[in-house]
Amino acid sequence: MQYSGSCLCGQVAFEVSNIIPLIGHCHCIMCRKFHGAAFSTFAEVKLSNLTWVKGKALLNYFTAENDTVRSFCRICGSSLLFESKYNRENETIEIALASFDTPIELTPDAHIFTESKVSWLILNDELEQFDTYRK
Repeated sequence: MQYSGSCLCGQVAFEVSNIIPLIGHCHCIMCRKFHGAAFSTFAEVKLSNLTWVKGKALLNYFTAENDTVRSFCRICGSSLLFESKYNRENETIEIALASFDTPIELTPDAHIFTESKVSWLILNDELEQFDTYRK
């Protein structure tokens, strides 16, 4: 199936031909700050399955102290991509699930980095929870 997505202003757009069904809600401090939300939700895809329709040159990049790279639209600021050492080794990238325009049939399967979850959020779903990354 082909999935399409874009940033808030629509100047950056992409297509993905396959999503790896490992989707988690990340509660780490960096994800919370990057998205301005209680957690972020990323879907992992193989780089070979990602096509830029337009606007790739409009991406800005932030490299954190832990060598992860976060990408966002320089026009509207939409948080779009996350890349770790694991992603670089496996030729994958993680795309913010909320940036997809096409409905996604897959659902998140875990909460990760819950040790840094905000105190005002109560997790009462059935998803598996991990203090750090998946074990």
